[in-house]
Amino acid sequence: MSSDTSATRGARARAREEVTAAIKGEARKQLAADGAAKLSLRAVARELGMVSSALYRYFPSRDDLLTALIIDAYDSLGAAAEAAHAEAAGHEPVRQWTAVCEAVRAWALAQPHEYALIYGSPVPGYSAPDTTVRAAARVGLVLIGIVRDAHQGRGVAFEPLPAELRTEGERLAADLAPDLPPATITAMVAAWAQLFGLVGFEVFGQFNRIVEARPEFFSHAAAQLAHGVGLLRQG
Repeated sequence: MSSDTSATRGARARAREEVTAAIKGEARKQLAADGAAKLSLRAVARELGMVSSALYRYFPSRDDLLTALIIDAYDSLGAAAEAAHAEAAGHEPVRQWTAVCEAVRAWALAQPHEYALIYGSPVPGYSAPDTTVRAAARVGLVLIGIVRDAHQGRGVAFEPLPAELRTEGERLAADLAPDLPPATITAMVAAWAQLFGLVGFEVFGQFNRIVEARPEFFSHAAAQLAHGVGLLRQG
């Protein structure tokens, strides 16, 4: 392959990346203005000065564009959680846990429309494909990693599961973290739901005229979630 051919392909790839980024950027503006349900490829193309047929070469359908935006949002949130975990390395497990939870909250408050895309109401007529799963799992994997590290030491305590939950707990553990006790994984699934419930209440205004000291309230609640999954404060 000649250097000229390589350069041409490189220029085309860069041009495609730039157009793709522009399409996503305009789509995010539409999300902020009208919500995901009203996202329109034709409207995106019009705002970018493109003909619809040209945009379809990048995203064949609205669902393809939504999927790309969802993966980007999950990846951005996951990166924020991973960075917070790295920064808290060396601290006790409860502090690591709360640092990750606080990073999730900060990201959601900074990007409320993207948070709504991944944790708000389902988009009518859209079903997320399996390609979103890996990105969606990033926050959960960070939290599981914190519990796993603590479990290998002496920083986890948990109650046995009641008989009626034992089968479900074993299934959850097999699917999510076979090396951890079913009781711990069951508690983590509940904590995961509560974490995003807390964040969602704040993002969507459910705490208005109720909770005033929100950062302090959230940090306390996140620490309680840590205790709920069995993490213990050192000392």
